[in-house]
Amino acid sequence: MKRLVAGKCVPAFAALAILVSPPGIAGEADVVGVKIIREGTGTYRFDVSVRHADEGWKHYADKWDVVGPDGTVLGTRVLVHPHEDEQPFTRSLQGVEIPRGVAQVSVRAHDSVHEYGGAEMRVEVPR
Repeated sequence: MKRLVAGKCVPAFAALAILVSPPGIAGEADVVGVKIIREGTGTYRFDVSVRHADEGWKHYADKWDVVGPDGTVLGTRVLVHPHEDEQPFTRSLQGVEIPRGVAQVSVRAHDSVHEYGGAEMRVEVPR
């Protein structure tokens, strides 16, 4: 037996697999936007947008990091609750110190099940 799913004919069991999602299917957290603002103190504020199909307290995006080119974590924004009804969501972190000579940083997101692995963004540091 075959069914039509999204304009394509697929076996019935495949159609069922598409429609019924097991727990934990939310996948990894993706960084979808980053804005860096140089603060007057010589530090930086990061406004970061994350997308993740949060499934309540058992599986949600729980933090994001600013990472230097050598892998050093320069700042972490802990996310204290799921964002099931707000996707993507944007949160800020102020006071991030970026060493002189560092021209680019990466921002990565973390979730409570998969940890790291979703889309990261590399951004230029304004001087």
